Amino acid sequence: MHRCLLLALFLGFTVSLAAQTAPVPDPGRTAPSRPVPAPRDPHRPGFVPARDLPDGQLPAPTADGNLLIGPTHEPAVEATEHEGVPKGTIVEFTMSSTDSKLYPGIAREAGTWGTPDPADPTRMVVTTSHPAPYTRLVAVYVPAGYKPGTVLPVIIGADGPDRLLFTVLDNLIVEKKIPPMAAVSIANGSGDAQGSERGLEYDTMSGRYSDFVETEVLPLAEEKSGIKLTHDPDGRATMGTSSGGAASLIMAWFHPERYHRVLAYSGTWINQQWPYNDAYPHGAWGFHETLISAADRKPIRIWMEVGDRDLLNPNWMRDNMHDWVEASERLARVLAAKGYNYQFVFAQNAVHGDQPVKQQTLAEALVYLWQGYKQR
Repeated sequence: MHRCLLLALFLGFTVSLAAQTAPVPDPGRTAPSRPVPAPRDPHRPGFVPARDLPDGQLPAPTADGNLLIGPTHEPAVEATEHEGVPKGTIVEFTMSSTDSKLYPGIAREAGTWGTPDPADPTRMVVTTSHPAPYTRLVAVYVPAGYKPGTVLPVIIGADGPDRLLFTVLDNLIVEKKIPPMAAVSIANGSGDAQGSERGLEYDTMSGRYSDFVETEVLPLAEEKSGIKLTHDPDGRATMGTSSGGAASLIMAWFHPERYHRVLAYSGTWINQQWPYNDAYPHGAWGFHETLISAADRKPIRIWMEVGDRDLLNPNWMRDNMHDWVEASERLARVLAAKGYNYQFVFAQNAVHGDQPVKQQTLAEALVYLWQGYKQR
């Protein structure tokens, strides 16, 4: 009965927020085509000044600031398995929406999208989202040679399982470039963008997803894999791509007492939150619009990347808050102004969530992310 009450309260909250948007005649039953943007020039006026590295060269893993790489993206040596390198253990388990107190499950009908509110182009009206169950896979990486009872630093990943991450961790740990650590790689609850479970989890500007990970995922991860994870925020990192990248910063921003390290590819620092929230009316666009500049500097180290052909207005909204490249440029600017330790990589000849770029840069990104860490 307690779970039913929670489900009813959650659905009532979702429906009441959705009802606040003006009704539109088109229920959004045609998924939009995504335009292919032309490459953006990283030297264009208004973009942050950046250092152009020779093709194939990566930034030093201690370098803060804005850097340009590409156009060739060969995998780093750490991105492939090597004979003789001890491999971590991967423990997998499945979680169900029926067991979640925070995410009982929603879905947007297949082949549908939404429409901009005619009264406010910054708001998306979604009429085809409804309660729906889901299951998700969670993969826990346990470093080779782990001694039971030892407390481990950890990196939490979105859209898992991330096999590339596990391979890179194997190689970096044996090279002693990063400390032995666990990784908890969590699949999303399905779908994408407004009206979906994934969108609700990753794009919502609140501590809810961080709470979900903390109270529902990590206890199971420890139980199933037999490891013990640190509660020191300096020993905890988040990572993801696209909306998963947005979630990585959202988790640390709303709970810096849990996470001090953020790694994001093609971060969705744009106006994609749904349901609409008056407190954060422009979703993750608000990070570089007002939030970071208005708040005291938080103890967060950030590595972030964007591609020159990253997304631009993929869902019909013309609110001037749907350019992934501009959003990353703006975020880099406010991070620098506020004195954050960050590395911003602008990848030339790269699309949204570009896999060759990730294979090339993930090892360097992780070394940058974990610099200065000391086990307590």
